[in-house]
Amino acid sequence: MKQLILALALGAAAFGAMAADAPEKPWRYVDAQQLRVINKGWDNTLRPYTRIPAYLQDSVRPDLWERAQCSSGIAVRFATNSSRIGVRYQLLWDTHMLHMADTGLKGTDLYVFEGDSVWRHANTNRPRVNNKEEKICEAVYVSNLDTASMTEYMIYLPLYDGVNSLEVKVDSGAVITSGRPDIIDADTKIVAYGTSILQGGCASRTGMAATNILSRELNCEVVNIGISGEGKMDSCMARAMAKIPDADIFLIDPVPNCTEMMCDTLTYGFVRILRDARPDVPIVMVEGPIYPYARYDSFFGRYLPAKNAAFRRNYELLKAENPDNLYYVDSVELDGVEDDGTVDGIHLTDLGFRHYADKLRPVLEQILSQRR
Repeated sequence: MKQLILALALGAAAFGAMAADAPEKPWRYVDAQQLRVINKGWDNTLRPYTRIPAYLQDSVRPDLWERAQCSSGIAVRFATNSSRIGVRYQLLWDTHMLHMADTGLKGTDLYVFEGDSVWRHANTNRPRVNNKEEKICEAVYVSNLDTASMTEYMIYLPLYDGVNSLEVKVDSGAVITSGRPDIIDADTKIVAYGTSILQGGCASRTGMAATNILSRELNCEVVNIGISGEGKMDSCMARAMAKIPDADIFLIDPVPNCTEMMCDTLTYGFVRILRDARPDVPIVMVEGPIYPYARYDSFFGRYLPAKNAAFRRNYELLKAENPDNLYYVDSVELDGVEDDGTVDGIHLTDLGFRHYADKLRPVLEQILSQRR
């Protein structure tokens, strides 16, 4: 056994030496801003990959502003005939959390479009910064690709960190374009507002956040305005959302960050701002999940349903005023039937996000089919 281990080690060392001696083909670094950045609601943001407009900085709480700097949901679409695909990007903070994998928190996912309808996950980079000052991550996703034709790709940005800049790496002589606009339809957009769960906590990789799953499967852009701890139905957020000109659906999922009193007193006004400003845009209201421990904790067993009940009372009031363009999704099996969909009793794993997307997709699909 020792001889086998030694032989493998020597073989690996020899391979590494050969790889080091072989000249690397030159790379071309393409700023993502020259390609197609999707799933953004506003152009007037402080940084290219910030999720809310710059003018809100003086109107929102500091925590809301800071957490909205995360690039969750934002992606880059492109097509290329390169034999290799890589990425180089600069993080805003280089954060780390105990209950979320760095690959989801600050990594990036590469997806490849197969055939005429299916996105496939190709690879995920393991985010390692070059140094604490520059905070640059660089990686190669795939190599030895077919260069005979153009292939469509998508890179999802970090869920719980910000991105100052991002470049796509391709062969120096490769062709690269912004891709076909009908793949992730540029003319269809869902605007989703909510909490840390909607933001993507705690997906193992960036493509598994629910908004990203829904975007791929509904073939449309989904703007992620899930803001950890700060989805508290601030009226200024509703007014800003109402200004997104090409919104086809507003998805509202704030209950996890709200108290029962907030659900009772803020829901009506928040939704009315959207309805009054954009009466033609359907609104989908989503109940908060009943966390697994609520089965056993008597306080939460009462309190979480009470929050949902207050939220629903406002939906029924709004529905009675005007039944058009208002939909409601209850919490039944929102994170799955097996209660195995969370990492910490609250935030979702990839399994939980799969269940969440499956619960919402039929509702959103039906609405979009009427609007397309």
